[in-house]
Amino acid sequence: MIVSPSHETLNKLIRHQLHNLFILTDPEDEILTRSLTTTLAKTERCFRQSTNKYYRKDEEIFFSIYHSGQYCIFLYLLSRQVFLDNPKHRELADKIYYLNKTLNGLDLYYEISMPEAFHLDHPVGSVMGRATYGNNFTFAQLCTVGNNKGFFPEIGENVQMFSGAKILGRCKIGDNVVVSANTYIKDTDIPANSLVFGSSPNLVIKPKNSRP
Repeated sequence: MIVSPSHETLNKLIRHQLHNLFILTDPEDEILTRSLTTTLAKTERCFRQSTNKYYRKDEEIFFSIYHSGQYCIFLYLLSRQVFLDNPKHRELADKIYYLNKTLNGLDLYYEISMPEAFHLDHPVGSVMGRATYGNNFTFAQLCTVGNNKGFFPEIGENVQMFSGAKILGRCKIGDNVVVSANTYIKDTDIPANSLVFGSSPNLVIKPKNSRP
């Protein structure tokens, strides 16, 4: 994977940002070093499944640390890797999570298990809560996934959430579902290969190949 402008700049940048916002201790710096290699490998696997033209350069996987969406995904993966490597010492994972929230306006906690490949576009104002997420999950700005009365969604593969969409509670979202902008799904199952819009309990569900 190409890291632009360089791996060295990435190492300096993440440490500079964390130290300026929260103060990075020497032990945390060592933890960061140990977790970075694994995180970059996971970042490459995630980006490899993206069809976005900005994730390729000269037929290689491309990670620009100044592409906010790419850096956003990297920071989530880093915070989660630090947590997985050091579950009893959460402060550094908290700092990276908070840094991501500060830079990108996204609430994606490191305890949330995202799939190997997930994608986002302008994620400002989105909250990805506890749920089961299938591979190639995609979301945009102002999206919410979360619980209702202690129940959490189960989201299949290749599900897309457009701007302002919400999935809450006891929901099973099938594979290849498109959740249209401003759709509100609560405690409702959505069959695979569907386009859904409107608000529960009055959702409109159509096969993806049909026209409104």
